[in-house]
Amino acid sequence: MTSPTPDALLGPADVRELAGALGVRPTKQRGQNFVIDANTVRRIVRTADVRPDDVVVEVGPGLGSLTLALLEVADRVTAVEIDDVLAGALPSTIAARMPERAERFALVHSDAMHVQELPGPAPTALVANLPYNVAVPVLLHMLDTFPTIERTLVMVQAEVADRLAAAPGSKVYGVPSVKANWYAEVKRAGAIGRNVFWPAPNVDSGLVSLTRRTEPLKTTATKREVFAVVDAAFAQRRKTLRAALAGWAGSAAAAEAALVAAGVSPQTRGESLTVEEFARIAENRGAENAAENKESVQP
Repeated sequence: MTSPTPDALLGPADVRELAGALGVRPTKQRGQNFVIDANTVRRIVRTADVRPDDVVVEVGPGLGSLTLALLEVADRVTAVEIDDVLAGALPSTIAARMPERAERFALVHSDAMHVQELPGPAPTALVANLPYNVAVPVLLHMLDTFPTIERTLVMVQAEVADRLAAAPGSKVYGVPSVKANWYAEVKRAGAIGRNVFWPAPNVDSGLVSLTRRTEPLKTTATKREVFAVVDAAFAQRRKTLRAALAGWAGSAAAAEAALVAAGVSPQTRGESLTVEEFARIAENRGAENAAENKESVQP
């Protein structure tokens, strides 16, 4: 592999010059905060454990700061960009700053939430500075749509990072925590200061590492069924599960029957349950009816 030139990555002046030439003004609507520090993007690539044989998908490449750092290491990089101007300019930036790697770059001009396939080989890693306002749904969509993604590292708002990596019993444990854990082992992987962005955001950022489960969760319930329980449990997180799941199960009595059958106390709350326990509850929906039916056929 030919080593890229030392100045291939974007610095603060490069980012502002590119943005100025394109007439780009970062918008809060799309959560745009461009990384202007080359050391930071190289740190992200190292933390993501990007390897020479990796096919990396990046969501929200912006002006290309992280894209160039990924191309230094990975075999291929596919970037998904929704912004018309940024998507139009990115291939030229890659060709100008890293021409020897340009053929290993592909662009998908689309909303990441609508992407169902990617060009070239299947992705093995997801590395991205995700827009804060859509970080969790985009992350879950990509993990669900592309099961070949083994390793993920995303930079998100620090508060979101805490929620994604939270363990049962934590005050910030909730829907993102459980759903991310359906796919992967999740952990915090570092913090990112505000001064490496332009414009500097009003919040801190954090890195989250996700390593896909080597085997899918063992359950007879579908992902949709399990996620329905999770959503119901946290929609009214101050209530006991017996009350919170009443609508999902059809009645409080039916919810209690499902919980008891799953080995979960009806008086507990969703924030204390693992994804495996939520799956067991989903498996036992209708436990009350099953019990009644069994009694009705007894001699």
